[in-house]
Amino acid sequence: MPILQLDNVSKSFGALVVADAISLSVEQGEALGVIGPNGAGKSTLFNLINGNLSVASGSVSFDGKDVTSISPMQRCLAGMGRTFQIPQPFERLTVYENLLVAGAFGSQASENDVAGICADILVETGLIAKANVQASSLTLLERKRLELARALATQPKLLLLDEIAGGLTEGECQQLVATIKRVHGRGVAIIWIEHVLHALTAVVERILVLNFGRVIGVGTPQTIMSSQEVREIYLGMEV
Repeated sequence: MPILQLDNVSKSFGALVVADAISLSVEQGEALGVIGPNGAGKSTLFNLINGNLSVASGSVSFDGKDVTSISPMQRCLAGMGRTFQIPQPFERLTVYENLLVAGAFGSQASENDVAGICADILVETGLIAKANVQASSLTLLERKRLELARALATQPKLLLLDEIAGGLTEGECQQLVATIKRVHGRGVAIIWIEHVLHALTAVVERILVLNFGRVIGVGTPQTIMSSQEVREIYLGMEV
């Protein structure tokens, strides 16, 4: 049974179609990449999946249940975690406190119940040395790590990653990819929007291509990146 199923999901803002009858299936434990030019509808897709945007037509199923009409919070409690392209930490809280808030509210557990889990996540994401540092003082890499760590603190079955490698150096990107691989290795399903293609293809089994809110193709990284249509749309290359 798929962990996530979208059936003919559509969304428009007036005459602007941002999701055009998108159908998508993600299996338990699978890692799917999402690529497309700016304005293709990638972040909109995430907003429709996690409930930040309502679906105009079609349906969203998660872990075998219809979640089309439930709130982002309810989807989080069901096991759907998400990062944002621009990190949004609680700046006046410490790094550890950020995780405790995410863990407690994302699983409806007490801080004591999630304290050990959050400590483990700090180690896994390379943030343990920054545990008691105020989030406002973090570097870009540390903020990206915190964004991932907060999502992991909710103990997701499905993790939505929105351009988490953007702006990092090559070395920083490699560290981040290694962490994401470990998370995926534990059986967490991942959908990852990313422009840093070598990072994406190091993790995902399939890639979905979006353009103007429409699915252009889905396939293995090798198949997708060798497609003439994908190169023309995504890379601006005439092949």
